[in-house]
Amino acid sequence: MMKLLLAVLLFVNAGGWAAGTAAQARSVKGEVLEVKEAGPYTYLRLRTREGEIWAAVSKAPVKQGAEATIENATLMSNFESKSLNRKFDRIVFGTLAGTATGAVPASRDASRVHQGLSQSPEIAKVPKAQGPDARTVAEIVAKRIDLRDKPVTVRGKVVKFTSNVMGKNWVHLRDGSGSSKDDTHDVLVTTKDQAQVGNVVVARGVVRTDVDLGSGYTYKVLIDAATLQQ
Repeated sequence: MMKLLLAVLLFVNAGGWAAGTAAQARSVKGEVLEVKEAGPYTYLRLRTREGEIWAAVSKAPVKQGAEATIENATLMSNFESKSLNRKFDRIVFGTLAGTATGAVPASRDASRVHQGLSQSPEIAKVPKAQGPDARTVAEIVAKRIDLRDKPVTVRGKVVKFTSNVMGKNWVHLRDGSGSSKDDTHDVLVTTKDQAQVGNVVVARGVVRTDVDLGSGYTYKVLIDAATLQQ
């Protein structure tokens, strides 16, 4: 442990990190000694010239023994991964060189997904989608256990759109069903498609339940890998 702390201090001095919970650096390069997959992240234990340190990037096919460079690195202190059931005294989040998107701490990701989302007012009812797997927002939330890992189709109004979080776009849909009092009026959708707040779209995807992004951010239900059509 003492060697690891000394290594971190060397990183801080050499890379220009300031004291605090998070600080910016340029890059970290090293040999991959260990790989762990958890949630949206690939965790890498790196051997660098200054010593060993853990890093996290958006899920990527990295092999043990490879050379990895973490760009746009952010050093986080006391980061807890719920998926790994582990707390890191120090860990680097950033972009794996050669990939288009990088990892950022899940706490900030989840904050972006929900930031500015109003719980009211209720919106006017939107006509229900057609087809055997069509559901209202309230039905998806209420019947999430029965619908787990099954395809659904829902028509709703986009009340929030957050782009490029962990390689996905995140959309909050409401259709006038359900109630804000018990959170049955809103469903979260992940997609590669674009959308604009105020648009009415039809989302087709798979129901996921009890999704854990880490740092205490969990979602009892969302629609994953959806396609959007107006």
